Amino acid sequence: MANAQRRPLVAGNWKMNGLRASAAELGKMIGADLPTNVDLLVCPPATLVMMFVSAAHGSRIAIGAQDCHAERAGAYTGDISAEMLADAGATAVIVGHSERRTYHGESDGGVRAKALAAGRAGLLAIVCVGETKNQRDAGQTLDVVGAQLAGSLPNAVIAEGLVVAYEPVWAIGTGLTPTVEDIAQVHGFIRERLTKRFGETGEEIRVLYGGSVKPSNARELLGVANVDGALVGGASLKADDFLGIAAAYR
Repeated sequence: MANAQRRPLVAGNWKMNGLRASAAELGKMIGADLPTNVDLLVCPPATLVMMFVSAAHGSRIAIGAQDCHAERAGAYTGDISAEMLADAGATAVIVGHSERRTYHGESDGGVRAKALAAGRAGLLAIVCVGETKNQRDAGQTLDVVGAQLAGSLPNAVIAEGLVVAYEPVWAIGTGLTPTVEDIAQVHGFIRERLTKRFGETGEEIRVLYGGSVKPSNARELLGVANVDGALVGGASLKADDFLGIAAAYR
């Protein structure tokens, strides 16, 4: 499983899903017999963050968010700052998800600014990287991921404040997954880049895999070298599926 010095993390990205009634699924997660050797994080829509923080108080499930603005405050209608998320009780924020990069045109530099904002607010920054199907077919996976790492990660980091999530864009929500060998190659490459850039800290930064992770394949995927957990999409919306993935660490 994961390197002994890196505690696994299973994070659920609810995306634009969930109403107040969805707290029932969170309640099932909180009430379950949770594995003690893994960190668990749920990132609901911003409208539910404060409610979920209250519901999860005192439990082993932390609550995060799905995006933040790079500035502390200002005339940015509709945006939410990292400080606002921290004030609401969130402890982490996803930045640079492929859907943000694709649908909102986010650049590596913009993602880096958001990661810096997360650190400024005391939030764990989960920085996403990953290639498209066309890029993979063209043999550009490592070039693309390497460029995203170089441009999206702040120059100075602490391991406790940063997580990298590798999500091959073509595997998100499609039911398709790379081979174990493909995942091992990319995660090994990410680890190499992190240690080359950040030294010993780079060895301590957790690297998650995301892309059609489900209970049926979790044990295999999470057992790959340099895979320190999962960033889960659709399967995190249902308590049984999310817990089934986390159970791979039992």
